[in-house]
Amino acid sequence: MSVFNALIATKDGGRITTTFQQISRDQLPPGDVLVKVAYSTLNYKDGLAVTGQPGIMRKFPMVPGIDFAGVVEESSSSAFKPGDSVIGTGFGMGETIWGGYSQYVRVPAEPLVALPSGMSLQQSMAIGTAGFTAMQSVLALEFHGLKPGSGEVLVTGASGGVGGIAIAVLSKLGYRVFAATGRAEQEPYLRSLGASGIIDRATLDQNADKGLATERWAGAIDTIGGKTLSGLFAEMASRASVTSCGMAGGPVITTAVWPFILRGVNLLGISSMKVTLEERKEVWRRLSLDLPLPLLDSMSLVEPLSKIHELGQQILDSRTRGRVVIDVNQ
Repeated sequence: MSVFNALIATKDGGRITTTFQQISRDQLPPGDVLVKVAYSTLNYKDGLAVTGQPGIMRKFPMVPGIDFAGVVEESSSSAFKPGDSVIGTGFGMGETIWGGYSQYVRVPAEPLVALPSGMSLQQSMAIGTAGFTAMQSVLALEFHGLKPGSGEVLVTGASGGVGGIAIAVLSKLGYRVFAATGRAEQEPYLRSLGASGIIDRATLDQNADKGLATERWAGAIDTIGGKTLSGLFAEMASRASVTSCGMAGGPVITTAVWPFILRGVNLLGISSMKVTLEERKEVWRRLSLDLPLPLLDSMSLVEPLSKIHELGQQILDSRTRGRVVIDVNQ
């Protein structure tokens, strides 16, 4: 393919625009590995980037898309050879390194891992950074002592990608997991993923100004931030932990110190950006074991790259469900 399709972001003054362009391999930035991309995915960050919001892309021109999966065509790295199926997530892709909304990428070897056995390229992008973050959160809760017999676990933003995959994983591991959502119509879907019950996210928001409420949750994965996370602290049980990995509800949290000094609650920050190779391999290994892939197929939708601007606005407006896989060749 002498020329190929890529979504290119440019900045003129303070205005960011993203347009489809035909480019050649020679125009790709330098890197260790050239990958023919099959799929990318849609994350909240991607929605911000393709709609021209500031703060995500920090170099221009830039190809958005923080994830991709495809097949190696050229490699100067001993870790990969032509024909290898690989996944790339995080590491500044779509921010400082050209990302996955392109039919070809050339990247450093560091962000790449081999596709796990038994997983397709499409399934890997149904997971993407969202599923990677969900599994990081589960591992962090386990590290801090959470076990299936510890008590009820809550996942906020349950209809989104991180939340849905977290519910599916926790349910398979034997946890009694509850879904917090502001979209009551999604209850059948959330129960199909393994949720034992549904709570209205507004009940957590109402706790935001309370220091303490009745203890309930042995662990929690919060994808929302803002008032939801603030209110969640009040209901955490003694010695419980809550992970924080999103800010769709806002970047600011307010809380009394009581949940921390009277109940010993732990707040665990989760970042999928700079993760060691060993940790990335372990996250993908656990995903291949603990995420039911048929269930993953039921919670994902494949859409063409040509619709990315429309899809980006949809995820910002909370009008997507589960995971959206992007076919970069359409």
